[in-house]
Amino acid sequence: MSKRPISGLDEHQKAFVKLIEANARRHRKHEVFRDFCEMAAISLSNAVDLAQAEKREARYMNLIGRYERSEVDRFPQMLGHIVQSLEGGLHDCLGQLFMALELGDHWKGQYFTPYEVAYLMAELGCADVAALVEEHGYFTANEPACGAGAMVIALADCVRTKGLNYQRCLHVTAQDLDETAVHMSYIQLTLLHVPAVVIHGNSLWPKDTDAQWYTAAHVLGGWRGRLAIRRAATHAPGSGETPNVQLPVLERDAPAEPSGKRRPTRARFVDARQTTLFE
Repeated sequence: MSKRPISGLDEHQKAFVKLIEANARRHRKHEVFRDFCEMAAISLSNAVDLAQAEKREARYMNLIGRYERSEVDRFPQMLGHIVQSLEGGLHDCLGQLFMALELGDHWKGQYFTPYEVAYLMAELGCADVAALVEEHGYFTANEPACGAGAMVIALADCVRTKGLNYQRCLHVTAQDLDETAVHMSYIQLTLLHVPAVVIHGNSLWPKDTDAQWYTAAHVLGGWRGRLAIRRAATHAPGSGETPNVQLPVLERDAPAEPSGKRRPTRARFVDARQTTLFE
């Protein structure tokens, strides 16, 4: 059977597909994609979340041990193409790849919302964010079924079109039951420098043991302290609450990340533009 042509992908996404297929000669395609997402998420997390780094590093070594040297070398190339694709503009790069690779059947028939639809929904929900930011300094959003992060990316895109820097005025708590979806969302939100906590768990029945992934923007932006101040102010008698934009979602305060001894300082901040991570 001949392969179906993959349309609608940029050159870096097409290169990513070829690398996935090259590693799928000895492995199932959906397993290669799943392992890439988890290993990439671990690599990004371990740069900022020292408290969970040792456990996650052990998991990384277990995953990478399944592959031969030539296959191992393709994984960083895959991540590089994701970075380059996102550098071209905000979009749901991994969600689009997931659908293009026809992986939905391997994850409970999942279907990721097209980015254009996500953008329309986000635009309808963030009409007054400029006023909220002017009054409160920032706002929060909660996404209880984040998938690959399309709705959150679209919200950040809408905020940016309003002349606001989403990297400083938006914080997101995103959650999903599917572990691979959590990793996909975490990778994209980290690379786009969205302050966020991505949680693997049931939004309707949250547990303290749910795995939590903190983006670099969350850690570097000092959001642990900012959110703690918000919680204290919210529970004070007669105090106002920093507004939360619904996607629509369930309200849940973002948990604070474990404290670390070191803080990476490689991201460059410029007042008039977004953080440049890819130079």
